[in-house]
Amino acid sequence: MKFTILTIFPDMFTGFFAHGIIRRAMLKGVIDPDVINIRDHAPGRHRETDDRPFGGGDGMVMKPEPLAGAIRAATGRHPDTTVIHLTPQGRVFDQETARELAGMRALVLVCGRYEGIDERICETLVDRELSIGDFVLTGGELAAMVVVDAVTRLLPGALGGETSAATDSFSEPMLAHAQYTRPRVFEDRAVPDVLLSGNHEKIDCWRRESALVRTLLKRPDLLNGRDLTDAERAVLKSWQARLARLIKAGSA
Repeated sequence: MKFTILTIFPDMFTGFFAHGIIRRAMLKGVIDPDVINIRDHAPGRHRETDDRPFGGGDGMVMKPEPLAGAIRAATGRHPDTTVIHLTPQGRVFDQETARELAGMRALVLVCGRYEGIDERICETLVDRELSIGDFVLTGGELAAMVVVDAVTRLLPGALGGETSAATDSFSEPMLAHAQYTRPRVFEDRAVPDVLLSGNHEKIDCWRRESALVRTLLKRPDLLNGRDLTDAERAVLKSWQARLARLIKAGSA
């Protein structure tokens, strides 16, 4: 996967690409990242990338000429590229979108700043707009990192375990099961016995129940409209019976 990031602050990405799964994916050739400084495509001695908005108002707007030059430089190197503008006005980025992007060959991520970018760039050179949430950041760089990270971990060979990405939260409309590691007892709280049993069938059942219960307690909205399996219905009925007993005991 080819990632090309367009930004006026390229140094922000030095540390991002130097650590963890992202770095390993680079070394293995799973991803090929590139960072283009938009200022390199700005005309004039001062390489200005922003100017006052027409019509007045606060703040500055990113100029179209440098952005157009940077985008065309990126797409010229990789014609089969999807250009994405990171903006609060875009479609909210989620796991489904990450899977969709992971199936593409190359992505150009445009990091806006200030009050935004000139609308003519959005109309002519941007394929889609994405937002990482209903809040405003000072620039698109952090959003670009989020997209790169989420997409990279879905690419074959990026993670250590072949099923790691498949069992993440939101890989299906449900949260992941609880996780434990050493020590077996921490501050008087022990790891569930079933995880130490070596019985993989029972462990799988426990994990399915853990995932379902965590989703019910933390993100019940994810279960709306979900076609429950027989095993999931049995878990919910069991918990329903437990809750009924607690309610009955509390009202006695």
